[in-house]
Amino acid sequence: MAITRIAVGTPREASQPDALRAALAEFISMVIFVFAGEGSGMAFNKLTSDGSTTPAGLVAAALAHAFALFVAVSVGANISGGHVNPAVTFGAFVGGHITLLRGILYWIAQLLGSIVACLLLKFATGGLTTSAFSLSTDVSAWNAVVFEIVMTFGLVYTVYATAVDPKKGSLGTIAPLAIGFIVGANILAGGAFDGASMNPAVSFGPAVVSWTWTSHWVYWVGPLIGAGLAALIYDNIFIGSNTHEQLPTTDY
Repeated sequence: MAITRIAVGTPREASQPDALRAALAEFISMVIFVFAGEGSGMAFNKLTSDGSTTPAGLVAAALAHAFALFVAVSVGANISGGHVNPAVTFGAFVGGHITLLRGILYWIAQLLGSIVACLLLKFATGGLTTSAFSLSTDVSAWNAVVFEIVMTFGLVYTVYATAVDPKKGSLGTIAPLAIGFIVGANILAGGAFDGASMNPAVSFGPAVVSWTWTSHWVYWVGPLIGAGLAALIYDNIFIGSNTHEQLPTTDY
């Protein structure tokens, strides 16, 4: 089982050049992703004078996040595996494809990247608010947790199917596109209810910069559960122990 392959790693792993390069790649990819994704929401608020979200605004947010994630994953894929998401990193850890210490290094880089992107946006826009993720009216925290579990399950399942599975063949070339598409589609499905984060770092940066923490735990608990479930199911059922040794240890 995948859970038996979990590895802690060694302290010196965090100081190895390849690990530091991978963390830097995750940081840069996260800055690219959050700057475009959060920035699209800020641009909408400016154009509508902080008006109510419209269907057009939701579509614009889905496209911005899908395009930006496609690029962010692509530019980081050959260096760090292009996780660009603590939930994806957690899924890789649960599946035995990354050590705990390297995963923590990725998490630090991803969270810092999100904070830096939001600070850059706040400065570049003359002090506009980087809005934290929030729940819509009549959506409870547990409703949102279910949304985040299901959406992140779909995301990490897609990551495993297109980027991790050693049987993927030429399908691996479209992995960043497929990953971007599933995020965009999930935003169309869940954006009107809880913002459709699927990514703790994407939620963390705006929360820090705006210092708004209402229901923030939802955007950690839901994605991590969804990612863990997707990793366990895909790795154990569709990859299996016989092919696991073919997988690279540094990608996903």
